Amino acid sequence: MKLHRIIPLLEWLPNYKKTQFKADLIAGLTVATVLIPQGIAYALIAGLPPIYGLYSALIPQIIYAIFGSSRQVAIGPVATDSLIVAASVSTMALMGSESYIMIAIFLAFLVGTIQFLMGVFRLGFIVNFLSRPVITGFTSAVAVTIGLNQLRNFLGVDFLQSDQVHVLLEDIFSRILEVNVKTTVLGGITCIIIVILRRIHKKIPNALIVVVLSIILMSVFKNFFSEVDIVKGIPSGLPSFSLPELNFGLIRELLPMAFTLVMVGYLETISIGKYLESQQEEYKIDPNQELIALGLSNIFGSFFKSYPSTSSFSRSAINFDAGAKTGMAAFISAALVMLTLLYLTPVFYYLPKTVLAAIIIVAVLRLVNVKEAKFLWKANILDFWLLIATFCSTLIFGIEYGILIGVSLSLIVLIFRTSRPNVVELGKVPESDFYRNKNRFSEVVLDDEILVFRFDAQIFYANSSYFRERLEAMVDQKGGQLKLIVLDAESINRVDSTGIEMLKQQIQFYKNKGITFYLAGVKGPVRDDLFRGGLLNIIELNHFFMRVNGAVTFFKTGDNTNQQKYAQYIHQAYK
Repeated sequence: MKLHRIIPLLEWLPNYKKTQFKADLIAGLTVATVLIPQGIAYALIAGLPPIYGLYSALIPQIIYAIFGSSRQVAIGPVATDSLIVAASVSTMALMGSESYIMIAIFLAFLVGTIQFLMGVFRLGFIVNFLSRPVITGFTSAVAVTIGLNQLRNFLGVDFLQSDQVHVLLEDIFSRILEVNVKTTVLGGITCIIIVILRRIHKKIPNALIVVVLSIILMSVFKNFFSEVDIVKGIPSGLPSFSLPELNFGLIRELLPMAFTLVMVGYLETISIGKYLESQQEEYKIDPNQELIALGLSNIFGSFFKSYPSTSSFSRSAINFDAGAKTGMAAFISAALVMLTLLYLTPVFYYLPKTVLAAIIIVAVLRLVNVKEAKFLWKANILDFWLLIATFCSTLIFGIEYGILIGVSLSLIVLIFRTSRPNVVELGKVPESDFYRNKNRFSEVVLDDEILVFRFDAQIFYANSSYFRERLEAMVDQKGGQLKLIVLDAESINRVDSTGIEMLKQQIQFYKNKGITFYLAGVKGPVRDDLFRGGLLNIIELNHFFMRVNGAVTFFKTGDNTNQQKYAQYIHQAYK
């Protein structure tokens, strides 16, 4: 295996050009100006001291830039993962305590280890079990939950923190009269400024601007705003190296939430990575390498006091829009975070928590995807209800159970769709050799003596009974004149042992009734499975045809010139 596939940095760094540096410099600085205030804000969501948000913005960025297959994805703390951390760790320790911090860091190590092993064993395909409606419903619900949890800082009231929306709303409504007016007004003005700046131009660092303005305002008028809660002291200095203490009892408790973070984090990364890949032609995303990169980012991040991190939709988009060409932009962004940790943390002393809450609320509200729900309502009603079910279950039962319910529903829908696929009778298009769906093409010619049908799925244990039922129904419709059944197998890409036994039984059943059974367009791997399963003990080799028309022609005329050649060909292929 080539080294640059394991370490993608070696693919772009040796060919790095001076002309790329300017774009990477601008992008790196732009992302850092958003990342620093977001990192502080997201640490508060996670129930951690603000400094841990900056720690999580440092080492994971550098590691991903070395091992990640995407050159524009921005790694660091994000709102969704931060809330999941808070929801899981808060049940085990008091928020902000030493044990809480230790568990959050250990969780990053656990998440990273799972991601790394999944990447090494090439298990990236597992993410396919989360369908788009589930992802949309889950992220929309998490966005609502994050927004409601930030009302404690936005309104200046010490509301409960929870990942169950009814618990949050009950507490909010019972204590709404305790709202701190100055805190709420400052947060509301911050939201308005951010929205206005976004509408003017997306590249304006709105988060940095409101942070700087609010710090100046609070430092000048600190007596007037004495009731407004501020960040206060953030310690300076880089994180020290330390290995997380292994605790097998803790692993057992954290494992369900760790898998949730693995799936959600990977989904976020691969989604934004695939989108950015489509916008250029310089590189391709490797899903398994992304898992390895994320895993190493979290593992090494945990060595330097980072809590679980992943890619950020907003910062990755900013990075791309700002012109980032390579991972050098991430190194520049990390360098600015490092300078902040060393020299600039005292600047954030007067930063109001309501401003951080406003930044988060505006950011996460964009994740509530109403447009996708409207589209699915028109395009696919089953997917719409899957989205709604995942959205509601996440809000009601919490993040962990929400994602489990979403995955379970996805699997149920998958089984339902594969167990009851499309099965249609085909008729011959006049003056041609083609056979088409009789329900879509009214002009096709049907023959009372011949049933041609198509099964649009694999044949396996979950749909073999449905295959038999639909075939029996079509045979009954044909009546007593039926002499030939032709299965158009072009859409069948797999058949298991249950499917083979069912086919053998059906062929023998109709053979006993004097009805011949032919198969047309069977793919090579499927045909091999049928032969190994003993189908040739029921029918002869010349009952397999390349096309439906050949099967019908052979039955009507007995012309076996081409059929003998095809039978000889598949016999040789099977041998």
